[in-house]
Amino acid sequence: MCANVFGALKSLFGKPFDGGKRMDHGSQQQHPAMNRLYEVQREVQSLGPQVCTFSGLKNEREYRRLERELTQLLLEVDQVDTEGRADLQGARKRAAQEVEGLLRYLEENATHPSRLAIEELSREAQRLVEQGVVEPQRAGGTAEISDELVDAVQELILRLTQVKTGGRVPLRKARYRALTRLCAVQDIIEGRTRQQTLPLSEDTHVAVQRINQVMVHVSGARSQLVALLMGLSGRDSCAHLSRVLTELLVELDALDVSGNAAVRNYRKQVVEEINSLLKHLDLEGEGDDTRRYSALLELQTLWSNNTEGKYSMRVYMLSDTTWLKNVIVLYIFFLRYDLGQNDSIRQIEAVRGRVGQLQGEVLRHCGVGDLFRPKPELQSLLTHLDQVDTARNPCIREARRRAVLEVQAVITFLDLREALICRQPSPNEPSQHRAVWIVLGSLSDLQAQVLCFNGKQADKSYMLLEELLTKQLLALDAVDPQGDEMTKVARKQAVKFAQNILSFLDMKTDEWEY
Repeated sequence: MCANVFGALKSLFGKPFDGGKRMDHGSQQQHPAMNRLYEVQREVQSLGPQVCTFSGLKNEREYRRLERELTQLLLEVDQVDTEGRADLQGARKRAAQEVEGLLRYLEENATHPSRLAIEELSREAQRLVEQGVVEPQRAGGTAEISDELVDAVQELILRLTQVKTGGRVPLRKARYRALTRLCAVQDIIEGRTRQQTLPLSEDTHVAVQRINQVMVHVSGARSQLVALLMGLSGRDSCAHLSRVLTELLVELDALDVSGNAAVRNYRKQVVEEINSLLKHLDLEGEGDDTRRYSALLELQTLWSNNTEGKYSMRVYMLSDTTWLKNVIVLYIFFLRYDLGQNDSIRQIEAVRGRVGQLQGEVLRHCGVGDLFRPKPELQSLLTHLDQVDTARNPCIREARRRAVLEVQAVITFLDLREALICRQPSPNEPSQHRAVWIVLGSLSDLQAQVLCFNGKQADKSYMLLEELLTKQLLALDAVDPQGDEMTKVARKQAVKFAQNILSFLDMKTDEWEY
């Protein structure tokens, strides 16, 4: 992973600026042109981490600031008088290349098709939530959360997980931020659809009236929070909403509900609802400055721990200290948005690795006419996947879903092979029923090819498999059951089986990433 970061940085900036180290040491300190290039380089090094972690668009203020400062630095580099000296010209050229590399990287990420796709999906989510949640609340009513709204939000989350980032930190960061906010909104609106805390009668206790009033404020705060998370709130702020909710907690804590268990439980439920809203406020409150400060704190830890040699592999590769600090900052950002380092993803990948080994053994035995039956282990792998904690992260959920499909594909292949081996047709078997079994035999052979397929949709082998599977579907469609109920059921199952193989083939070629 660290090597990937170093490789990306080298391809972006080339060789780190050496300040003309090939020059005579004395001339490095004395020549005004070299001193100016050193000053420019220090400014470039301070802007580098900001550029490489910027995840916004070209119309944002932060983009314009970075572009303006980098362009100004490029102009200053161009104005350095080298007096025709080759060493100064080389140093100026390298400094200009670094600034140009940052400008290019900044623009590429802000205009990348995946970044624009993330923005379009975010705007679609904004329109959806505004119509279904925010506008009814602003009109003085209560938003009715429908199943259609919940399903639409879930569909947008799934589409966001399928956006390709190519491993770029800014694109990962943009997708991560959009997903976390939309998942928080999903959590809030799904909480609305579930059974809510019902108010108690005010005759129960003197404190019930005030708790009911707090519940009204909590309902309004819920819609305000959704608006904040989706960028639809022009007046409210995170800090203000946090203060309001905290004050409600303090007020609830001050109520005297001793001696009445029902009122105590009621207050406890309201407190839990407020805490669930406060936890989502942290998502909107986190910003680039906070992240950058956290990264620098982690960087200090790296430096302090390096005396023990714990991070020696990461630090011996480069000699320039300031450059190395920027590399480690970027490495920390990379890890923040790289789900490949997530424990749940590692568990899923371990299961996938074992499934691949078992699948290879199964296909190898089938090739020699034998049947290897690792179904108990495959079932245990399914159980293990079911126990993986997704933490409501849609990317981890999708990774687990795909791993489950891979296990199930091997199991269904084994089931069909076993059924074909054990099949003993009777002499009076209807011809149409026999035709279905012939198609199933062909589908089993094609599924073996699909299981070991590892190409792309543009490959000829993919198109051939797709065509052969489609022909089998047409063959099933041509089977006339002639009123035979068993043939109807068999044909229906065979059609579903063929469609599942086609879907699995598509899944293997969609180039999905974490």
